[in-house]
Amino acid sequence: MILADQLKSYQIVLVSQSPRRRELLKGLELTFEATSVDADESYPAHLQGAEVPCYITKAKAAAYLPYLKENTLAITADTVVSINGTILGKPNNKQEATDMLRTLSGNKHEVITAVCLFTQQKQHLFYAVSEVYFKPLSDKEIEHYIDTYQPYDKAGSYGVQEWIGYIGIEKIVGSYYNVMGLPIQRLYQELTQFIQE
Repeated sequence: MILADQLKSYQIVLVSQSPRRRELLKGLELTFEATSVDADESYPAHLQGAEVPCYITKAKAAAYLPYLKENTLAITADTVVSINGTILGKPNNKQEATDMLRTLSGNKHEVITAVCLFTQQKQHLFYAVSEVYFKPLSDKEIEHYIDTYQPYDKAGSYGVQEWIGYIGIEKIVGSYYNVMGLPIQRLYQELTQFIQE
């Protein structure tokens, strides 16, 4: 039995504004509704690496919990970019986006996505890490990308599935879809396990 059949007794809710996460979850052939919730996405300064998206993902889950109905399985997620121990979130303006892309240029970074699965009865948190290698980017390439694609809703100021990904990314070690915002193969496995427990 495939996962879509196993999940028929649940109403599935993706708590995310990200069109990329919605598109990826559709790829699992699941019937779900998408919504969003106001959650504080700040985090304690001492957190590092995967601790950051895990903390934010749990905060999103806690914010949605009061709206969770019986027989509903909700999914929250958060993605961060980490380079040399520094977390890059979403840029607030063009200068921040430019600085982030200059930092990523010619370097390896990690994309970490945390995902929380929860019902009224239980909760499960996991995360995935992908390594992304960028070629050196020229200032002209960076400026063109920011002006054309406005990557202000993206961690690290870029979308792997956009022009900058096509021309800039030399290789990815780990899940490509994780870099898009949802480690979809891992999510399939974790959902299968979650409903069997």
